[in-house]
Amino acid sequence: MTPLRLTWVQPEDLLGHELHQAGQDGREPSAIAARWHRAGGPQSPQRAGASPQPASPYLRALSQDLLDELADLPSKLEGKEPTALPKIQALCPTWPTTTGLVPAAVGTADLSSTAGGLGAAPPVSGRGGSGEEKASLPPATLHPRLEAAWLGRAAGCLLGKPVEKLPLDGIRQLARATGNWPLTTWFTERGLPPHLKTTHPWNRRSATTSLAENIDGMPEDDDLNYPLLNLLLLQRHGRHFTTTDVARLWLDELPAGRTFTAERVAYRNLLDGIEPPHTARHRNPFREWIGALIRADAHGWTNPGAPATAAEQAHRDATLTHTANGVYAAMFTAAAIAEAATGTSDIHACLRTGLSVVPPESRLAEAVRHAIQLATEQRDFETVVDELHATHTAYHWVHAIPNTALLAAALTHADGDFTASICRVVSGGWDTDSNGATAGSITGLLAGTPEAIPSRWTTPLKNRLATSVGDFNGTGFDTLADLTAQLATRPTA
Repeated sequence: MTPLRLTWVQPEDLLGHELHQAGQDGREPSAIAARWHRAGGPQSPQRAGASPQPASPYLRALSQDLLDELADLPSKLEGKEPTALPKIQALCPTWPTTTGLVPAAVGTADLSSTAGGLGAAPPVSGRGGSGEEKASLPPATLHPRLEAAWLGRAAGCLLGKPVEKLPLDGIRQLARATGNWPLTTWFTERGLPPHLKTTHPWNRRSATTSLAENIDGMPEDDDLNYPLLNLLLLQRHGRHFTTTDVARLWLDELPAGRTFTAERVAYRNLLDGIEPPHTARHRNPFREWIGALIRADAHGWTNPGAPATAAEQAHRDATLTHTANGVYAAMFTAAAIAEAATGTSDIHACLRTGLSVVPPESRLAEAVRHAIQLATEQRDFETVVDELHATHTAYHWVHAIPNTALLAAALTHADGDFTASICRVVSGGWDTDSNGATAGSITGLLAGTPEAIPSRWTTPLKNRLATSVGDFNGTGFDTLADLTAQLATRPTA
């Protein structure tokens, strides 16, 4: 009988990933690593979520003990990379003034109505410079931007889906062979030499729904499921939700099989009776990977001009599953999106705002600054990508640090243009669908309206989203924009 190998939860697989994580976050794991390898313990799977064969009962028990020992090791980076919000704020000299959003003049009874006819709020005073809190905007103003953001997130995600998990060289070969390099449109199998399809096969779960010849609406993807979940979170609990509220919502609305990496481990921890924020640390080697970042958009969308508020919400969400740089990536994204949602800032101001909520000596901040500098100095984006891959070769392809750096580089190099941004970031490899989604969300906001996004990206989506979250299956992006705009203007009390 073929053994059941659950991805992202087998202790013997987690141990290899935790050894990598420990070496990266300032712990000293060499003695524990030597014990593991002397006992015959395997390396972590390079790209898959589980090794092909189960470990012996002895190795499984040993891996669990060593995971706990690794968790107890001290980190020399703790002072530069805290997870607690007050400590993060204390390290950020340009943290935006936090006064909260002033909602547009609308009562709770208006939340079920469609957008339109609502007055703007008075401005919010705050510090100048990076990420100043600004006035909220009425739904009628927000709606077209938010629809463009939802469409952009879907299109960018869909562009990256067929090449997710492929190596950088494979992505380049597939695109070149079909006359789509530099990347400018959807991937296609038309005209692709058979040997290339064999050498670099499309992502098997996505090829039937994400190549140019077979796109028929937006298929289900975790990069769209999490923004939907956060709409439910804000509808039910408002801006003052807790991390425990996030956990309860997941148990009620998110199928366990739709979770991956850090989210799957945290979900398992919840079922084992472990409470937040310990869910993020207990036997969770993926706690600095990209999962929290892909949940951040709704916090930015619903806080236009309030990057600190967006970052604080993203922190409460992220700490269910992530720590340190995994949390910073979510805060960075939420703050940048909140700045973009105002319609008054360019991409470079948005990225500066994102950095204002990240500890400046953290690995993530250093990686983002380096990426922005590279993108500013180099005309050829392939050169930028090659340098980023050489710099971050020690990180897993789903880790938050290299992916956030690539995102910042692509947005900078494309100067915030929608098509150039999603194509550059997807062509850069690593977590292609997640990076495409976030780049599409931010540049959709900057585009301002659905009509400002080229129709080759929006028409195949057919204003239809597939999902297993709540009652959202088949919902249109215009409807999602309505719901998001209403939440953005909901009174804070």
